Amino acid sequence: MKYETVIGLEVHVEMATKTKLFCACSAQFGAAANENVCPACAGMPGMPAVTNKKAVEFAIAAALVTNSNITPTMSFDKKNYFYPDLPTGYQITQLFAPICRDGWVEIETAEGAKKITLKQIHIEEDAGKLVHDNRIGASLVDFNRASVPLVEIVSNPDFRTAEEVVAYLEELRLLLSFAGISDCKMQEGSMRCDVNISVRKIGDTKLGVRTEIKNMNSLKAISAAIAYESQRHMDALETGEETLVQETRRWDDAVGETLSMREKEAAADYRYFPNPEIMPVEIDADWIEVVRQGLPEPAQDKFVRLTQELGLSEYDSSIITGSKNLSDIFDGALKHFGRPKEVANWIIVELLSIAKGDNKGEGDIEIDCEKLAKVMQLVDDKIINRAMGKKLLGLVWKEGIDPAKYVEENQLGMVSDTSLIDSTIQTVLAEQTKSVNEYKDGNKKAINFLVGQVMKKLAGKGDPNMVNGLLVKYLEDM
Repeated sequence: MKYETVIGLEVHVEMATKTKLFCACSAQFGAAANENVCPACAGMPGMPAVTNKKAVEFAIAAALVTNSNITPTMSFDKKNYFYPDLPTGYQITQLFAPICRDGWVEIETAEGAKKITLKQIHIEEDAGKLVHDNRIGASLVDFNRASVPLVEIVSNPDFRTAEEVVAYLEELRLLLSFAGISDCKMQEGSMRCDVNISVRKIGDTKLGVRTEIKNMNSLKAISAAIAYESQRHMDALETGEETLVQETRRWDDAVGETLSMREKEAAADYRYFPNPEIMPVEIDADWIEVVRQGLPEPAQDKFVRLTQELGLSEYDSSIITGSKNLSDIFDGALKHFGRPKEVANWIIVELLSIAKGDNKGEGDIEIDCEKLAKVMQLVDDKIINRAMGKKLLGLVWKEGIDPAKYVEENQLGMVSDTSLIDSTIQTVLAEQTKSVNEYKDGNKKAINFLVGQVMKKLAGKGDPNMVNGLLVKYLEDM
């Protein structure tokens, strides 16, 4: 290992406000192009900007969960550069007095714990979005995202591996999503990052030539881009065939390479100056304490509570607290069905399986928690069996049915007629002599096939435990 990679991250996170940073337009994701635009966020002259208080509070919360020092008086600045989806020709951001500085986030990798230090967190408005249309050979502009509030979390160059970068991004996602600051859905662009990367000889203290890889929104792509760019830098240093320059590059997932976009600007190129149209914001200790008191339970604290107070295994607790959405579903279902281990089991085994079959990630699961609890209750009360419960949950997922009503209307309740179960078992034993003989010869697993045959004849409505018990009794008596 002759060289080491040095990485710093700029993570952009869209805050979960209902409206934009400086106007009353909706910040909703997924609206029709240019639906949520007004003269202010479209950059029309003479439109005063009014700061969104909720965005400031979310930024205070971001400071608290990242152990950052909050600036008593923050202000906004103008960052000047031309880009087609930036309607004003400048971006409202923070340079001279950002909302917080000098924070840290602890990560855990195979190498152990490591503290990643933060240079600052600042509030800024998002730009619009270019939509490239090959049919007409042009790029169209959607300003819905223009002026959506962001926090940009700027780390120091503390990372040395892609593993550390991924661990940090996953930890940030948990911290910010559990605090309610953002949904942090990378696939929707509400969390994305710029990767600043350089390479130097091991032992050197001076940083190498820096490349910035823009707008990464996939952990897999980020890891691949770091591997490729690190190797490109090392090859350039080793062979001298390529001269490294400070530049901005983009990752092309199709070819697995970074491609040059432009030379990297320095701070002076942006011509920052204080925004005279927006008043500074005073942040006193009382306001910070109000925000602190309003923070939901962090993922780490919830993990401890689930394992120590509710008796869940560390594995189950790690899955439940690994996603804010799953955590909320767990809480919602537990309100209606008070058995934590069963709730966790149904979510991890059944619900995640159904979601995966529908190509949905953990953060995209939408389920009525009360109906999920009703399915569990029907199984617990032995009105239906577990297999039928899973089918019922699938119908809740796809059609939103009422579980109890559906079971009653479709006569799906478990067969309780013991004489019917008994006669069905006798029929199966007479039909399946091969499996009966295998069982009697010592192959105890053969009973699983026999149980399946009985359940099939009962249209899946038998009690598997009862069927299994009666089968064992008859087989042992034969």
